[in-house]
Amino acid sequence: MGGALGGRLRLRTLVTLRWMIVAGELLLLAVAGLGFGFSAPYPFCFAVVGAAAWVNLLTGVASPGQRLIGDWEAVGQLSFDIAQISTLLFLTGGTANPFVLMLIAPVTLAAATLAPRAVTAVGAGAITASVALAFLHLPLPSAPGVVIQLPFSFMLGAAVANVAGIIVIAGNVRQAAEESSRMALALDVTQAVLAREQRLSALGALAAAAAHELGTPLATISIVAKELAREAPTAQVKEDADLLIAQSERCREILRRLTDAPAAASDEVHERMSLLQLLNEVIEPHADVRGVRVEAIVSGAPGVAAPNIWRMPEVLHAMTSFVENAVDFAASEILVTVRFDAQSIGMEVRDDGPGFAPEVLAKLGEPYVTSRPGVAGGRTGHIGMGLGFFIAKTLLERTGAVVTFQNGRPRGAVVAARWPRARIEAPGGNG
Repeated sequence: MGGALGGRLRLRTLVTLRWMIVAGELLLLAVAGLGFGFSAPYPFCFAVVGAAAWVNLLTGVASPGQRLIGDWEAVGQLSFDIAQISTLLFLTGGTANPFVLMLIAPVTLAAATLAPRAVTAVGAGAITASVALAFLHLPLPSAPGVVIQLPFSFMLGAAVANVAGIIVIAGNVRQAAEESSRMALALDVTQAVLAREQRLSALGALAAAAAHELGTPLATISIVAKELAREAPTAQVKEDADLLIAQSERCREILRRLTDAPAAASDEVHERMSLLQLLNEVIEPHADVRGVRVEAIVSGAPGVAAPNIWRMPEVLHAMTSFVENAVDFAASEILVTVRFDAQSIGMEVRDDGPGFAPEVLAKLGEPYVTSRPGVAGGRTGHIGMGLGFFIAKTLLERTGAVVTFQNGRPRGAVVAARWPRARIEAPGGNG
């Protein structure tokens, strides 16, 4: 996954950050020379800063700012920055100069945008420069007549501290960048899954509406065809009329099948479903899996009527994914239950398999968690669960659910989602 960060650095970003470094160096030199009167080889210092400004100007003019630069081109550019900063530090005291920490900036930018090998190359350059500056440097700038002589142990300690800073900061930035990249990718996949489920749901509603609208003209065609058959002047006309009757009946039968899933053929009714319908749709793709029995149960608090709920593609996709994962690991049985009371509706998928491994359970719901052992070649052919669980959890949370993962007793895995009843209950008749 680390390589996925490669090629994310825009030339404009590099040029802008370099201008910031140049401006900071000019300001520091001006304050040291004019403000405090420190003695230093200023002509050489300004020449080094001027060279960086000239290179940056040429870089910005020679290529479009929006261009994404390759990893090794970026390594070359950032290595130039390290060399320029190191030369300026050599002229101004080496690691005794507190601004030696500026060597961390190019490595941090590399860690956030480049592939691991490129980050290693840039980091090695900065570390080498930090150590070399403890041995090779001109005196630290100071007031006229004042000589600052720091012990070598301090210089070496400052170099070691800077190296530690480079490693720790680059490592943290790298970890954060990779996590952000994984999360962005997983959220993109989640959006695509949700869009697909919404299209399928809309298609179902459209089919129900079409069946309802086409019923009347088909009935008219059937009546007219029967009249033609009854009053047919010839055998050929009667045969044609009978064919029309048979084909119209066939069309009506097809439309009846389309309206079997929704309780009625209107969009408003199709958007509602009972809790039992929800369970049936969730387990239906896995009802015929050999070796595993999938059982569905709806139960409620005494005296509380069972609600209808809105048909939500997010809920159907997520819970079906949980059942699919349970099928891969169950020994012989999966229990899918819905429980409701006056305040909430909860749904649970429980299998009798080995349960979640401790290291997986601690990270479930994050993208790209390693799968439980044995998933490859499972009953459904479903491989991996990290991204799938992340997508399912994200979709359910968008509907207002609280999602939990735990191991059952004495064994098995339990995935549960609970909603405030008002978030998913559809007004109208109870199922």
